[in-house]
Parts: sequence; C-alpha cells; structure tokens
Amino acid sequence: MRSNSKNSVGFWTRIAPHRGNLRLWQVLVLLLALALWHVFTSPTLLPPIYFDDNNKAAFFFGEPVKVASQLWEWFWGGEIYRHLWITLVETLLAFLIGTVSGVIAGMWLALSPMAAAICDPYIKALNAMPRVILAPIFFVWFGLGMASKVALGVTLVFFIVFFNVYQGVKEVSPVVLANARMLGASPRQLLRHVYLPSAMSWVFASLHNSVGLAFVGAVVGEYLGSAAGVGYVIHQAEGVFDINAVFAGILLLTAFALALDGLVSIAEKRLMVWQPRSAETERIF
Repeated sequence: MRSNSKNSVGFWTRIAPHRGNLRLWQVLVLLLALALWHVFTSPTLLPPIYFDDNNKAAFFFGEPVKVASQLWEWFWGGEIYRHLWITLVETLLAFLIGTVSGVIAGMWLALSPMAAAICDPYIKALNAMPRVILAPIFFVWFGLGMASKVALGVTLVFFIVFFNVYQGVKEVSPVVLANARMLGASPRQLLRHVYLPSAMSWVFASLHNSVGLAFVGAVVGEYLGSAAGVGYVIHQAEGVFDINAVFAGILLLTAFALALDGLVSIAEKRLMVWQPRSAETERIF
C-alpha cells in the first residue's frame, strides 16, 4: 500500500507543470480550447435543443475544422500570400518607424527638462486622443495605399515606446550618474554607457506591446479602406457573413504577431544579457 502511494505521488509530480514539460502543457491548453470550440459548434455533440436547422452556434462562432480548411485553401491556392506580405510590410514599417522615433523623442525630452515642460500638455493631449479616428485623415493625406496604414500604426507604436524610454532615462541612478561624471565621462559617453542601458529594459518591455499595436494599425487601416491586405480579406469575408474566413484571418494575424513577438524576445535575450533575472523567472524558464 505504501509503495502504491509513493508511485501515485511520483506520477503526479512528473506530470505537474514544471520546466521540463512546460511546452507540453501549453500545447494541451491549446488542444483543450480547440476541442471545446469544436464541441460547442458541433450539431451532433450537444443536446439537439441547443441547435435549430441552421446551427446558429456555428454561424456565430465558426467551426474549427472549416477554419483550418480555409487556412489550407488560402495557402495552397496562394491567394493569401500577397495580402499577408502587404500587411507584414505595413506592420514592420510602422513598428520600426514608431520605435525609432519614440526612442529619439523619449531620450531628447528626458534629457531636456525645459523642452519636456513645454511639450508636456501637447504630448498628453495627443496620447489621450483615440488615434484610430485619425485613419480617415491619413486616407486624405496619404491615400488608400500602404502609407496611410503605416502612419496609423506609427501613431499607435510611438507613444508606448516614447513614455517607456522617457521613464527609463528619468530613473537613471543619481549615484551612477554622479560617479560617471566624476570619472570624466563626456555627454556622449553618458548617453552610451549610462542613459541607454538604463532605458533598454524599458524599451524592450514596450516593444512586446508595440508589435501587437503595429498589427492593429495596419489591419484597422486595411479594414477601413484598402484593396489588399489581411484586414481587407477579413472585411470582405464579413461582408458575405463568412465567419470561418473571419476567424481564419484572425488566427493568421495572431500567429504572425506571436512570431514577431518571439523575434523581439530573442533580441532582448541577446542584448540584455547583463540584466539579472528573478529567481522565479529562472526557475520556470
């Protein structure tokens, strides 16, 4: 009896979430979500009273098998590649331009207190503005092509990066700063060896959110007015009530957003090797 108890405890210890089987548990959660989705929208796996002849659950929520079939049809037929390429280019341009401009503006205002005080109310006003409403203005300024989508994405990315860089520079340790100045560090050396390392952790924290917002800017712009892009494909599918194609487009965008976020994580690990990690983070990862 005691041996069986030990074996049972050992079994549950092995299958409990830990560093070795973390990916397995993540896959299991995904499979469980897909299974529940399939059961919820299947006319044969739930009581008949839940459905009528039109299968309303499938109409509103789609069916995972048909969503997968739609994705396969898009990639096998090749029609999605042009739309996906346009959306990715818009996203990357918005991400890069918004990030670079946010870093430059954040560093400049953090190191220029008087300029920051002058610009403060205007920056707060622009940040408070729902920037999606700028899309029609960008359409007028830049047309319905790629430039208007990039401009919308830049407005979403810029402020996240800007505020994180501004805060990161402001939180430089006064002791470190004073010691560097005592050692004769020039303003350029202070920028390179003190201010930038202090801001880097804040920058990468903002980049994970910026990737998603760059996608939002590109897709919302395509959705509101375009002739190509994944947002355009989703809009066309909504127009004919093809919910499976809508979910397929959403899953496609999510997958590529996660891929870009993964690239940011890889860059963060390579560039932030000096940053200590918490004991809990080390234990899990």
